Amino acid sequence: MKPKNVTNIEEYIGLFPKNTQKKLFRLYSFIKEIVPTIEETISYGMPAFKLHGKPLVYFAGYNNHIGFYALPSGNKAFQKELSNYKTGKGSIQFPIDEELPWQLIEQIVKYRIKEVEINKKTP
Repeated sequence: MKPKNVTNIEEYIGLFPKNTQKKLFRLYSFIKEIVPTIEETISYGMPAFKLHGKPLVYFAGYNNHIGFYALPSGNKAFQKELSNYKTGKGSIQFPIDEELPWQLIEQIVKYRIKEVEINKKTP
C-alpha cells in the first residue's frame, strides 16, 4: 500500500488496519523520543524524519512487514545485526507479526544522527 495525498504522519498511520497502526504509531513515537527536535514530513509517500534538513530515517507500513529505511549507510553499518531480516540497499523489513527490535532501531537512528551531524559540520 502506497498512500497518496497524505499530509502528515498520523494521517498516514490511520490508513492501516488497527494492529499495523499500533506498530507504526509506536515506531513513530519511539523515534520522536530518541530525537525530540526531529523534523517530520511525508516523503516518497511515507513518513520521513529529517535532521538539519537532511534525511535521517523513513518508515512505512505494508501487509506483511514494517519497512524501515536508514539509507544505505545505516544498513551497511549494521549488516551483521540485520542478518535475520530481509534487507535491500537502504531498506529493512521487520515482519508484522514479530516485535520490532527496539534496541537495534535505536542504535541505527543514533548512528544516522551522528552521520548527519558530522556531514553538517563539513563544508
